[in-house]
Amino acid sequence: MMTESASDLSNHFLIAMPSLEDPNFGGSLVFIAEHNEQGALGLVINRPMEIDLATLFRRIELELNPSGLARSAVMQGGPVQTDRGFVLHQPVGEWGSTVIVNDDIGLTSSRDVLEAVAAGTGPERILVMLGYAGWGPGQLEDEIARNAWLTVEADASIIFNTSADVRLARAFALLGINPAFLSSAAGHA
Repeated sequence: MMTESASDLSNHFLIAMPSLEDPNFGGSLVFIAEHNEQGALGLVINRPMEIDLATLFRRIELELNPSGLARSAVMQGGPVQTDRGFVLHQPVGEWGSTVIVNDDIGLTSSRDVLEAVAAGTGPERILVMLGYAGWGPGQLEDEIARNAWLTVEADASIIFNTSADVRLARAFALLGINPAFLSSAAGHA
């Protein structure tokens, strides 16, 4: 249960600390789409898969009209439901199953948003991923307390306008941190 002192980390980045050796999250940048007393839902946004949008759309029997999106990489969003697609997008719009992250960003898991993208009538900016990351009640807060993650308010330009290979460095820069100077050992004063 979230207390008065607990923070809602929706619309924040989780930046993996060098000490985080979990193969699912080491070196990752996670966007938290939803965080409440039931837990948290996030998406790893810096792990491109070997599949592009054109290939994904063929697999789900949609034809992606010629666009600059065809060669965009699909992200490995996390270890949960890796066969399920999620679309992080701007603007929010009106889709079948959308988590409204803020006034400008939505996360949709229903097929209608993909059909609109295929037809060229989808959201202006999208990031598509397979799978997501989930935390039970208090689990994310515990990981943060154990120095597994740094947190910072998300910047949409990092999600939508920055290539996957530099997203993590750009998120560290939001905190004014050069990751090369971080130790993999944690300590408490």
